Amino acid sequence: MSTNDALIQGVSILGPLNDQTRKILSKDATAFLALLHRSFNAKRKDLLQRRDVRQAELDKGVLLDFLPETKHVRENDAWKGAPPAPGLIDRRTEITGPTDRKMVVNALNSDVWTYMADFEDSSAPTWDNMVNGQVNLFDAIRKQVDFRQGEKEYKLRMDRKLPTLIARSRGWHMVEKHFTVDGEPISASLFDFGLYFFHNAQELVKTGTGPYFYLPKMESHLEARLWNDVFNLAQDYIGMPRGTIRGTVLIETIVAAFEMEEIIYELRDHSSGLNCGRWDYIFSVIKKFRQSSNFVLPDRSAVTMTVPFMDAYVQLLIKTCHKRGVHAMGGMAAQIPIKDDKEANDKAMAGVRADKLREVRAGHDGTWVAHPALAHIANEVFNKHMPTPNQLFVRREEVHITADDLLNMNMPGTVTEEGIRKNLTIGLGYMEGWLKGIGCVPINYLMEDAATAEVSRSQLWQWCKHGITTAEGKKVDKAYAQKLLKEQADELSSKAPKGNKYHLAAQYFSGQVTGEDYADFLTTLLYNEITSVGPAAKL
Repeated sequence: MSTNDALIQGVSILGPLNDQTRKILSKDATAFLALLHRSFNAKRKDLLQRRDVRQAELDKGVLLDFLPETKHVRENDAWKGAPPAPGLIDRRTEITGPTDRKMVVNALNSDVWTYMADFEDSSAPTWDNMVNGQVNLFDAIRKQVDFRQGEKEYKLRMDRKLPTLIARSRGWHMVEKHFTVDGEPISASLFDFGLYFFHNAQELVKTGTGPYFYLPKMESHLEARLWNDVFNLAQDYIGMPRGTIRGTVLIETIVAAFEMEEIIYELRDHSSGLNCGRWDYIFSVIKKFRQSSNFVLPDRSAVTMTVPFMDAYVQLLIKTCHKRGVHAMGGMAAQIPIKDDKEANDKAMAGVRADKLREVRAGHDGTWVAHPALAHIANEVFNKHMPTPNQLFVRREEVHITADDLLNMNMPGTVTEEGIRKNLTIGLGYMEGWLKGIGCVPINYLMEDAATAEVSRSQLWQWCKHGITTAEGKKVDKAYAQKLLKEQADELSSKAPKGNKYHLAAQYFSGQVTGEDYADFLTTLLYNEITSVGPAAKL
């Protein structure tokens, strides 16, 4: 029996396969996934258990602080992250989006420097979405992704260099239940990473870039250490020099913000910097401190990037990254052009421009957009204020951020019924799309993904839990929340096509906004609604 035949013993693929997806889930790729699972899944589960232990401490009122046991890492100025990799030196504008074929072509044709192909928050993890996304990226890397949809033809532009591709896998907390090893579902992180790396790493290097990744939802440097171990094994397995892989970590949890230097240190030979995941970060603050009334936030619209705890997080991230020689990436502009209202569109685009100006002046090396039409705004701002490929030389040595700064929730703003209804509209709208297999949903001219839905439901939970009184004088309690939820669900459903899933979304949302039950993630709460395992496919 060959090594690969031995590795795939005990593997079951419980989703349908066709000729295209069999190419991705080949016997060799399946063996590699099985190896990753058997090597790392036990450690992954240990680290998830560690999250639970830490949450129990926070629930008792313990506050976060910088780790005393890693003080030596933070105080040692000698170590650096890896130099920027080919194709990642200049990242001034990055477009993000799911991995459907149309998005892949449109993103790679956009006037941007990189494209983050997202298996995570902007994709609903149906089996078809996940495996066909791998097919689409496989084909795009080989410039064979062109296709026709009805009368429209989608073709890659061949008159210029294409943006650098970066894949974002799902977080450590998720599993891919259609692929089991020894009766246990594989980590979704390892599934997404493993297939993309196995099929494309050598081809990417050959074309002048490399296997690059965004790493989401991490909560400690030990989770970054696990990724580094995965990277080393993967490179050794295919005979690729260590350090070829690069990972940019999204700092989108409040706990990770206290370990930024340690996260870069753990990944240092593979680090390509950190990113400000603003909406997930706000979600994390509420989630981690949800038992404390000291962390109650006002309407989402009032929680801007300039409030104290968000500003401190940004300043510390930029200083930390540049101290260690890696990129500090800015956040998302989620706006969508408003084609039928010039005045409203001009106002929205002015907001995008102001946000990008704030980022480049703070020292960010690049920024995110969700729509190709926003790329020219980001480009104009960064081209004017960052004539160099990056700002790694902007050390921000004047910045001194303390634990208290990161936890400073003082800000203007109130809770309003309008704010509650907006949260319900966003939460229900996103969940309804997700239940239909769509992970990126336009709502009120913003491209909403899982992060904004998480903020919406977490704020409602928090306001109910702590009995907040609205600006209109109404106490937010279970009955009031359920009343508004029903009204919004009924209104949205009445305006949507027959067969919509707003009331199913409301059933799930109902248990998440009353200050009682609190699911770790909406995506894991809803996962079984959009997936169904079938008989094992023949390998």
